[in-house]
This record gives sequence, C-alpha cells and structure tokens, in this order.
Amino acid sequence: MTTATAPKLVLPVGKRDHIQGPATAFVTLVEYGDYECPYCGQAYIAVKALQRQFGDQMRFVFRNFPLTTVHPHAENAAEVAEAAGAQHKFWPMHDILFEHQSALSDRYLKEYAAQLGLVVLRFSREMVEPLYAPRVREDFMSGVLSGVNGTPTFFINGLRYDGSSDLVSMVEAIERAAA
Repeated sequence: MTTATAPKLVLPVGKRDHIQGPATAFVTLVEYGDYECPYCGQAYIAVKALQRQFGDQMRFVFRNFPLTTVHPHAENAAEVAEAAGAQHKFWPMHDILFEHQSALSDRYLKEYAAQLGLVVLRFSREMVEPLYAPRVREDFMSGVLSGVNGTPTFFINGLRYDGSSDLVSMVEAIERAAA
C-alpha cells in the first residue's frame, strides 16, 4: 500500500541509475535490494512479471541496499553488478546474481563476469580496488534517507510502497498509481 504520507524517495531517479523502461512510463518502480536476500529473490520474479505485464507503461530502477550483517556476500555482489554496469552489462549481471543467490562467493562472481564477456582483467582490478564501493554506499545511504530499513523496499512514483511484494499486490498498487 502506498499513501500520501508514505516516506518519499530522497534521491530522484536520474542518469546515475540503472533503468529499464522509458522515461515516459506512467509508473516508475524503484527497488532497494540485496542480491543475497531471499525475499529480494522472490521479488525479482515478481518484478520480471510486472515488466512483462506493464511493458512500456512502467520503468524499473534497481538500487543497492546490501544488508551486510546478515548477508556476507551482498556488498561484494552489489559491487560486481556495478563493475558489470561499467562494461554495459549491469542488467545481465543483476539477473545472474538473483538467479544464483546461493553462489555469490568470489569464485562464482568471476565466473559470471567471464560468462557475460566482461573484460575479466579490468573487472578483477576494479574489484580489488574496490572501485564501486562508494557507489554502493551512495545507494545505501539514499535508501536510509528515504526510509528504507529492509529489503526489498519499493517506491512507486516516488512514494514508499509498504504492501506485500507478491505479484497480485504489486499489480494492484501499480495500477492505482497509473490511474
């Protein structure tokens, strides 16, 4: 459920974001997620279904919110997704990470990079630095400032959605927002 008194998205969707769907969409769905979170894994399936159902009427944005105290591989996985994004492969890596949530150790992450055709030497160097940690922290802090305290947390047209992340509930919320 999204209400006018719901917390608002502090950092507006912009060029820094990973976006699927057109800027002209009626609804923008922003997810703060954690690649190791089982609830985010379930939401991933729902979001894919939402994208199929709403097509160009919805755009989707994913932001990193790794819960490092409970998910030891989450932050590294988020940095891997950002490194893949630097090579124009964010969304394929995003999908692989969610589809292989139980295999997020460094060995697997390097395999995924190779599988996607990333320049593995560049990828490995960026992961050692770690070049993308500030980006992941920026996502995380924007979530905290927006009232995110767990994953997944969704915002529909800038307002936090506090309902269930099952497909039926999400469809109803998006249809209300689009109306």
